[in-house]
Amino acid sequence: MTAPTLPPHSNSSAPAADTDAPPRIGTPTDTDASGSPLGEILHTEVIAWFDDHARDLPWRRSDAGAWGVMVSEFMLQQTPVSRVLPVYEQWLARWPRPADLAKEAPGEAVRAWGRLGYPRRALRLHGAALAITERHGGDVPDDHAQLLALPGIGEYTAAAVASFAYGQRHPVLDTNVRRVFARAVTGVQYPPNATTAAERRLARTLLPEDERTAARWAAASMELGALVCTAKNESCHHCPIAAQCAWRLSGKPAHDGPPRRGQTYAGTDRQVRGKLLAVLRDAHAPVPQTSLDRVWHEPVQRARALDGLVADGLVEPLPGGLYRLPLT
Repeated sequence: MTAPTLPPHSNSSAPAADTDAPPRIGTPTDTDASGSPLGEILHTEVIAWFDDHARDLPWRRSDAGAWGVMVSEFMLQQTPVSRVLPVYEQWLARWPRPADLAKEAPGEAVRAWGRLGYPRRALRLHGAALAITERHGGDVPDDHAQLLALPGIGEYTAAAVASFAYGQRHPVLDTNVRRVFARAVTGVQYPPNATTAAERRLARTLLPEDERTAARWAAASMELGALVCTAKNESCHHCPIAAQCAWRLSGKPAHDGPPRRGQTYAGTDRQVRGKLLAVLRDAHAPVPQTSLDRVWHEPVQRARALDGLVADGLVEPLPGGLYRLPLT
């Protein structure tokens, strides 16, 4: 593997119209007082910082391989590193190659996913493992278009695997990177709720020409957003590009765009779904409806959550009011 890998913390959304993008304060081709292009300064400073501060995580190591990188990318969507680490290690120990996972029933992937949340990711990863085994001889493809053609893989994941696993030159835009670019270049506190075409153009403009440097820049800018340029309580005094940051130089104006989306869990259908799945994960035989009824007091919401799990392919109903994790 020719480039270090780093995790995203959430996936990016579909692009919106350019009119949603905030006005730009600077451009990557602008120069500083020394006459150096801003983009080159950002690359140099952020990569140097990364060399000294990158976390030692298993999917960044050379022995992780492309499959290890792909598994981490699925698991780290909207899930913090601390929760992913134990599940990732168990997953790779059990299924070190895509073909190993492809041999299992999809319900086993859901079971092993544990409490990571958003368990449809487990089904998608299982589907990707099947496709990799059938189409690519069990090896994660290194071609971006082939990665994008795999089930469950979108633009972000395809770019991340191609960049982090194979050292290729692709813009990798997760929430952390978008926040770094929004502050350092655009001069606003937060990026738009949904990734815009303007953000994608900015990411392409900032991408170093050299392939290895571009892959390293993708990893380093993501790590900077995860550790320093965080959503709250950012550590500007530790930031390697504080002197060039348009947001800081403009006085760190408060966010004045659409309200930022928050996540709630307690009392939601997501919580009920999680409780129902926990019963099925712990059982190795079909579970009767009565066992599921005990986990949530409100019958309408409980039924809606169970119906949603069935519709998503996460739960398989059987005759006699029994339920199990999916076998096919």
